[in-house]
This record gives sequence, C-alpha cells and structure tokens, in this order.
Amino acid sequence: MCEAFSRVGRGCAPAPPRGGAMELEAARCVVLAAVRGTRAADLPRLLHWMRNTNDFDELLVTNNDVVLKNIAEDLRNRLPVEAMFNSEHQAVQKIHQHPLPMIHVDAFLYDDDFVDSLCEEGKMSRSYCTECGSYKTASLEFISHSFSLMELKFLYQHVLPDLTGKVVVDVGSRLGAVLFAGYLYSSASQLYGVEMNADFCQLQEMMITKYEFIDRIKVIHADICTQASLLQKADVVVMNNVFEYFLDRQEQARAWEFVACNVRKRGSLLVTVPSLTESLSKVQTDIQLGQWVEEMQLNYDMYVEKDVDREALEQIHLYKIL
Repeated sequence: MCEAFSRVGRGCAPAPPRGGAMELEAARCVVLAAVRGTRAADLPRLLHWMRNTNDFDELLVTNNDVVLKNIAEDLRNRLPVEAMFNSEHQAVQKIHQHPLPMIHVDAFLYDDDFVDSLCEEGKMSRSYCTECGSYKTASLEFISHSFSLMELKFLYQHVLPDLTGKVVVDVGSRLGAVLFAGYLYSSASQLYGVEMNADFCQLQEMMITKYEFIDRIKVIHADICTQASLLQKADVVVMNNVFEYFLDRQEQARAWEFVACNVRKRGSLLVTVPSLTESLSKVQTDIQLGQWVEEMQLNYDMYVEKDVDREALEQIHLYKIL
C-alpha cells in the first residue's frame, strides 16, 4: 500500500525531498497526487485504509504536542522569566512571605530541561544560600500555577472521559494551558476560561486568535463568583492552585462556598490541584465534602511516557459531583 503513495499524479507539484517541511496547500497537493496516482485496482483498498486506519493517530498526537510547545514559546517571549505580572500584587507578596524561599516557575512554559538551561545561563537558580557568603545551600521550593505538558496529556488522555459535546470550565485560566490542551486533545464542545487578571486574558486572546481556537474557546475576564450560570452548566471544572495565592483567607472561603454551591450538576467532574481536603483545610467553610463529591481513584501508572514526574501527577485529584 505504501508503494502507491510514491506515485505522483497530474495537477499537483511533486513531493519535496525527504525531510522537507511543506505548507498546508503543498501537503494537500502531494496527498491528492498520491491518491490520483494509485492504480485503479488498488484505489478502493487505499481509500478504505485511509478512512479506517489508526496509522495517523501518532502523527496527530505528535503535532498537537508541537502546537502546545509553540504556544509555550510564544508566551515565553511575552513574559518575564518568572511568568508573573506586576498586577499580581497579592500572589507576588504571598510568595515572598513564604516561610522558605520560593520561586514561581510556570510548568507549562518551562520543563526541567528548560529550567536547567536557564540555571546554566544564570537566569534562574535551583538553590539558595542559607548563610550568606557560605557554601551551605538548600533547594528552592518551586510553585507553578499551570499544568506542564505532561500533566495536560495525563489529564485529557487518562483522567477525563470522552468529552464529546461537553463543556469544560477552567477556573483561573491564567495562560490558557488547560484550554489549549483541551482544544487539541479532547472533543469538548466548548472550553471556557475564567480569569480575573486582564493581562493574562489579553495573552490568552492573542493565542486563541493566532492558533485559530476561537470556535471552541472563550475567555471571560471576571471573578468566578460572578459566573454562577457557567458553573451550573459545566460538565468538567478544573481548578489548579486557584485561590490560595490570589485571595486572602476570607475571600478564599467565599470563593470555595460559591463553587460548592454552583458546581452541582450530578455526575459532572471536578479536577483539583491540590486535593479538596488540603485546600479546604486552610480556610473556614461549611462545605461537607461527603455530601458534595466522591473522589475517583486515578491510575497514575497508566502514563507510560519517559521522564514521568509521578509526584506531580499524584497532585491531580478527580471528583464526581453527587
């Protein structure tokens, strides 16, 4: 069957040398030329194979990875290394007030290899001096408000079910990583990001326009506590380190109460990092978890790609609304 694709028909340019990249129109012409150049007797079998094969799946998944990495590169070029804006006053202050030195490293923008390269260039460090001027050092604590590419693929390929026709809401969508990955790795009909920070909303909109995601992604510049109807219709709600660094304790409690009151569609799903138990232990609320959600056990061994950060995956928790 592969031999048939080596033939070139009339009407389109011949295939470029192996390894050469093609624009969309050139690639389309090459595929059409290959089909037209197939012997008539083989054409029915070729078309049947094209309609039913899984051979393209790996190419599609790989391409989706490339698109996400391109988005991350675009965003890196528009952000400082710490990927935080001056408008995030409270988050910056909380990180500085942490008992141990902490640095914000956005996992969507910087994987471990990229962090290593930044450290080599002197733009970032993994450690700090515990006694200024001495050789006594300790590891910095890293915090991220975004999922990494690995975590996003785990979320959409192993944690969540088929999302065909479903509505996904990302609370505190920030850079839009959950939305972009949902567009590429799922069949969700609509992906909504709710983000309070106008700077991040603007960045998300730029990526949505550039990568032509506008048909399924919408970003809402708002406090989640103004979005009752959106939460009520959501089939999946994602919350990744969403309130602790951006709201004071009283505001966190108010936000959690609002979410618990409105995420009530029976059978809908809630994804959190960290667990609800950990998040709610830091604030005073009347939320009764046992009457609201049931935690679903996740199989973290299903993710078999190399360099898996098991500890990061285990921070992802899935709940079903009762």
